[in-house]
Amino acid sequence: MKIGIDCRLLGPENGGLGRYVEQLVTHLAGINNDHRFVLFLNKNNFSSVGLNNLDSRFKKTFADIPWYGWEEQIKFKSIIDRETVDIMHFPHWNIPLMYSAPYVATIHDLIMYHYPRPDATTRGKAVYAIKDKLHRLVVRHTVASAKRVIAVSELTKDDIRKTLGVSADKIYVVYGAPYPETVKLKADSEKENIGRLGITKPFVLYVGSAYPHKNLANLVDAWRVLQEKFGYDFQLVLAGSRNKFYERLIDEKKIGSWNDIVPTGFVSDALLSALYKRARLYVFPSLYEGFGLPPLEAMAQGVPVAASNRSCLPEVLGEAALYFDPENPEQMAEVIQLGLTDDDIRFDLRQKSKEELKRYSWEATARKTLEILVGAVER
Repeated sequence: MKIGIDCRLLGPENGGLGRYVEQLVTHLAGINNDHRFVLFLNKNNFSSVGLNNLDSRFKKTFADIPWYGWEEQIKFKSIIDRETVDIMHFPHWNIPLMYSAPYVATIHDLIMYHYPRPDATTRGKAVYAIKDKLHRLVVRHTVASAKRVIAVSELTKDDIRKTLGVSADKIYVVYGAPYPETVKLKADSEKENIGRLGITKPFVLYVGSAYPHKNLANLVDAWRVLQEKFGYDFQLVLAGSRNKFYERLIDEKKIGSWNDIVPTGFVSDALLSALYKRARLYVFPSLYEGFGLPPLEAMAQGVPVAASNRSCLPEVLGEAALYFDPENPEQMAEVIQLGLTDDDIRFDLRQKSKEELKRYSWEATARKTLEILVGAVER
């Protein structure tokens, strides 16, 4: 069978989605099978180091088509058609509307339906409204026309079923996993670079973007409560690319005038690994997630986790996290305080993390995904 995979976002620089595609391809290569794979790549990842060890089953096809643009709707379809694949895997919902050949789509979340806020864009409200309607049209078409849909959690599966009216029989849950490259990286060489970021004290870590649903404004408020009540000599480190959302947060919360909150900007994998290894606590205040990978990465590094009790996070983190109401900064502060200071709780979280992490494996993710792709053609 000839299987196509949209890999235009493959690579860690493209966040969680880029990591998902990277790990999926890497572990598909490790499965003994007779299928052939066509990887559609762009100029930024066509020569990716991570693709150097692929065998003759894998073919790289140049598809330098921008993500979410008009060219994706018009030009990408013809590039795929030339490869005559039996089934196509799209790792996200942005699929050419005119593409009618068999495909499977992975849906990571339906955040646009739950947080359709104009402040979640750097463009004007009118442009946002038009794009939002177009995106919803594409999402509905994607799940309606797909042979099968992969959801990254039970919560996401239920969300797709309820919000988009898709039969549960068509949706398959396939979890992701912590990224082994990040976990295994030797981070000792990055110790000095941590100091250069302005991190000079024991710290609590958050890794991710500053989009509104990530709820960093309430995390900053909780941090202020924590400092005012307990006066701890800790820093809060916010690791994520400095874009307009981070700049907005910094301006609104006057973060620049405080030395106990450190926005790092983008950090390399090695430096990220160093941050995980040295964090006293990992905190994840998100209001909505489809899966929630960063706290799993923290757990894999032995870092206790405090997380929001919303969306899929209790499903994914299980008993290995302390939970708080993400819209209650005072309660969030109390939970962070427990995670920082109660050694019995910290030990218990580490032990439970070892058990929870056994549920996640990229090899298992790749095997299940391959079964779904093959089954979509054979059914």
